[in-house]
Amino acid sequence: MTPPLSPPPGPQDALLIVDVQNDFLPGGSLAVAGAEAVIPVINAWAALPFGCVATSQDWHPPEHSSFAANTPAGPWPAHCVADTDGAALAADLRLPASTQAVFKGVDAETDHYSAFEGTTANGTPLADLLQAAGITRVFVCGVALEYCVRATALDARRHGFDTILLTEASKGLEADPTAVLNELTQHAITLLAHRPTA
Repeated sequence: MTPPLSPPPGPQDALLIVDVQNDFLPGGSLAVAGAEAVIPVINAWAALPFGCVATSQDWHPPEHSSFAANTPAGPWPAHCVADTDGAALAADLRLPASTQAVFKGVDAETDHYSAFEGTTANGTPLADLLQAAGITRVFVCGVALEYCVRATALDARRHGFDTILLTEASKGLEADPTAVLNELTQHAITLLAHRPTA
């Protein structure tokens, strides 16, 4: 049983929604099975009074070096190519109008997993955005748990933020997430399975 969250989200808190993009959802080119289930949970969290809500998106050029079609050792199929439907956020997300968008993996030669490696459209790094907003605690969720969600949570801690992973709002490629969850707790990241109620 997860204890009640204390204190509840407020102006000092940020919700970081990692890569809930069409190419990572069922039918996408790099789909995470069952990832659509996180969307209503994320929507419930996003309705709370966070001081900042931010989304991250892979935003790759077509020639990105991580694509197997471009590089023999490239680990991934082409995905989340900038300005395509696959790179768009899931249509069912319900986010505040003030939500900030962060883009990563925009350089053809560099692959980025953490949202903290991305910037807003005007070039502001995520850490700077959060610090300017007076954020001290971040809630991380999204897909895929073992890759971009994990990297974002670890970087949040490195940047000095109290960090909470929303387990019910995150989905990975592996059926058993125990290993990555254990790693995150070893880095003083709190795991929270609580779902907000109306």
